[in-house]
Amino acid sequence: MSWHEPEDDRWDDPGDDFDEPETRRWPLDWQSLYPRERWLWFEQLWADVCMLRDRYRLAVRSSWWEDQRQVEALAAFSAWVHLYDSGEWDDPPGKLALLYDLERLAAILRDGADPFHPDRDRLAFARYLIDLGCQPPPARNPAD
Repeated sequence: MSWHEPEDDRWDDPGDDFDEPETRRWPLDWQSLYPRERWLWFEQLWADVCMLRDRYRLAVRSSWWEDQRQVEALAAFSAWVHLYDSGEWDDPPGKLALLYDLERLAAILRDGADPFHPDRDRLAFARYLIDLGCQPPPARNPAD
C-alpha cells in the first residue's frame, strides 16, 4: 500500500492496491492516517465487521464505531482473522486461540443499546466519519 503526502490531491484508480486483499496492510489504528486514508481504513473495518458479525455471530452493537475500544478490538481481531484467511499464518493452535478469544471480544462489544444493522446504521456511520474529519472519495455519496 502506498501512503500519499498531504499535498497529493489525486485519488488512485479503482484498480490500485487498495482493492487487492493480498497487499492490504493497514495500521491497527486510524489516528495517524491522512483524512482520505482514514475514510478507506474505516470502510475496510466496516466490511470486516459485517463479515465477523455474520461469520462468528458476533453481537456487534449499533454505533460501535464511536467507541475507540471497540474499534481497536475489531480492527485487531479482523487483522488476526485475515492472517489465517490469507494463508499467511497456518497455525492450528493459534486458530483455536482466535476462536476461544471470541468470548473476550464479545465482552468488549457489549456496550450499546441496539444491535448493529448494516443497512440501518450506514448513514450514521458515514456522518460520524465526516464529523471525525475523514474525507470520502470525490463524487461519492457517503451513505453508499
